[in-house]
Formats: sequence, structure tokens, C-alpha cells
Amino acid sequence: MASLLISSFPKASSFPLSAHFSSSHSSDLRVLRCRAWKTIESYSAMNYGQHLVMQHAGGFNNNLSLYRRGDTKYLVNAASEQPLEPEPLSYQPKSLQGSLQDALNAFYKFSRPHTVIGTALSIISVSLLAVEKLSDFSPIFFTGVLEAIVAALFMNIYIVGLNQLSDIEIDKVNKPYLPLASGEYSVATGVILVTSFAIMSFCLGWSVGSQPLLMALFISFILGTAYSINIPFLRWKRSAVVAAMCILAVRAVIVQIAFYLHVQTHVYGRPAIFSKPVLFATGFMSFFSVVIALFKDIPDIVGDQIYGIRSFTVRLGQKRVFWICITLLQMAYATAIIVGASSSSLWSKLITVLGHMMLSSILWIRAKSVDLDSKVAITTFYMFIWKLFYAEYLLIPLVR
Repeated sequence: MASLLISSFPKASSFPLSAHFSSSHSSDLRVLRCRAWKTIESYSAMNYGQHLVMQHAGGFNNNLSLYRRGDTKYLVNAASEQPLEPEPLSYQPKSLQGSLQDALNAFYKFSRPHTVIGTALSIISVSLLAVEKLSDFSPIFFTGVLEAIVAALFMNIYIVGLNQLSDIEIDKVNKPYLPLASGEYSVATGVILVTSFAIMSFCLGWSVGSQPLLMALFISFILGTAYSINIPFLRWKRSAVVAAMCILAVRAVIVQIAFYLHVQTHVYGRPAIFSKPVLFATGFMSFFSVVIALFKDIPDIVGDQIYGIRSFTVRLGQKRVFWICITLLQMAYATAIIVGASSSSLWSKLITVLGHMMLSSILWIRAKSVDLDSKVAITTFYMFIWKLFYAEYLLIPLVR
């Protein structure tokens, strides 16, 4: 490009300065031309980068004027035969694949995947409680479970999305990586998403025609909206007790009872009978849901304090709430061990007792090593609790 810049100037013989000199000064003229040309070459080589910046900023016109200041001043005007263009920039527009990947990543964060996984596992687990014999694993069973999972996941995305819409300013402090807090999604995009998923959830539930499924979707919608939306008499998350009751009602009661009844009554057409495993699942998940409701606020204490969310963590402190949660989970595991030991089935007794003893031990070991002064450590442990939540739904169908 430096040679291109130099070649864009006219040759020395074409300079208009020659018209003002007589033939008797031809020798001086040649010296002058030679000096002027050397000046151009030197200036071009030393200041090439500066020229590109000025040109990009609109500082160049079609003609380039160079000045040399000193005892003698020379003015050289050169008309460029080719436009002076900078080197192609290294930036390239994002490919379609890159844009799609960014969109999927933003939606992944928006959907809060740990809640999505928990919802799907819980529905599969409690649906298996309705299975009485091997022949119950029929196409109608898998279809009914899939319909319930998809409708519930749509509602789950509505609930977590509405919570993010209502907590944008709080999430800028507590969870700045979420797409609404980070600016990846606009408020309008968030509204469109949550509205669309709520409509799709109800439409699917209505088309299935299962009353327990519709009841689960409707109650989840009401409680999820009341929990988050910031209008008078609602936004129940501001009250620690009411917030915990909302999560308990959905995670512990609605999921266990309604989706079990969906398979038991709608899919299989059997009477609604609440067996020992169903009652155990409801009781155990009541403990777990309270723990999730309490623990999720521990890493968010700063934002909650700023915006007046009176969670138990804000009132009691992180350390106290942390150990309350650990105690509740240990109580739940102790109960599960007793229930498992009372089973008449040897394989069920062994798996459930040993399984819950192992989970209880892992929980205690991990809890003692958590640095409660580190938000990262607390958040990591919170995600570990969700893994315990998933593991429990693998054990629940084995309780007999």
C-alpha cells in the first residue's frame, strides 16, 4: 500500500512549478523536483498509518496536500488516479452459524436449564409411580408422559422468564449474565417469549384433554405470576414465607400429585389412588422445595438488600440460612432411609437405604468445605443441591 500511495502522485515532470522557472534555472529546478519527490516518499513511509486513520475519519479529499515547514516551503498538489483505500479490515460479519449459536446460547440462559432439567426429571419420575406391571410401558404411556413434559416445560419457561422480566435491575447485580440483565434480550423480546410459551403450554394442555394436566398448568401459571409480577398485592417473592410456599406448592405438591394423576387417570384410566411411593415423594420433595426456596437467595443477598427483597437470607444472614438448609435436607434423608428400610421388597430396601445414605454423606462432606464468604462457592453449592434434587428423582420410582 505504501508503494500504491507513492505511485498515486504525478511524476516530477508534471509539477506546475516548472512553468515559473526559466531555462537558465533548469539545474536548480531538477534539484528542487528531486527534493520534493524525496519529501513525498519520506512523508508517505513515515506517516502511512496516520494517513489511513485520517482517511477513515473523513480527513482525506480526492487531492492530497503535503506541507514541509522550514526555511523554504514547498507545496506539492497531487491528483490521485486511484482512490486511496485502507487495507481491508480484519472484522468479518458473523456467519449464520455464529449468529444461530449466539441466539441458542442466549435462550439457553433465559430458560434457566437447571429448572428445566428438574421439571422433566420430576415428571418422568412420578409418572413411573403409576406403572404397575411391565405391560404398562406402552406407546400410550410414552405419549402421555411426553405431552406432560412438553406442556410443563413451556410453562416452566414462562415462569422463569417472567421472573427475569420483573427482576432486570436486581439481576444486573445478582445475575448479570442473564440475557435481559446483560442486554442480549430487550424487554420486548422477553415479553414476546414469555407470552408465547404460556399460550403454547395452555394450548397443548387443552388439546391433550387431561384435567390433572390442565390443573397443574393453571395453578403453576397463577402462582408463578403472583410470585414475580410487580403489581399491587402480588410480587409475593418480597415475602420470604409466601415465596417459599409458592415454590413448595409447585415443586412438592403440584408436580407430584397432578402429573401422577395425569398418568394414573387420564393415560391408564384407573381410579385415583395415592400409594405409599406417591405420599413419600410428596413429603420428601416438600423438604427439598423449602431448601431450594431458601438457598437460592443466599448468593443473591446483595441485590436483594439493595432492592428491598426481605428474604430469609437478608433477615437471618447467609451462614444461618445455609445450615438451616443443610439440616432440613439431612432430616429428609433420614426420613427416606426409614421409609426405605420399611419396604417389603429387599431390592427396594437395599437401593433406597444405601442410596439415601450415600447422598446424605456427600452432602455433609461438601457442606463443610464451602467458603460462605465466596459468592462463587455458594452458587456452585446451590447447583450441587439441584444435582441432589435430580438424584432423588432417580430413587423415588424405586421406593415400594
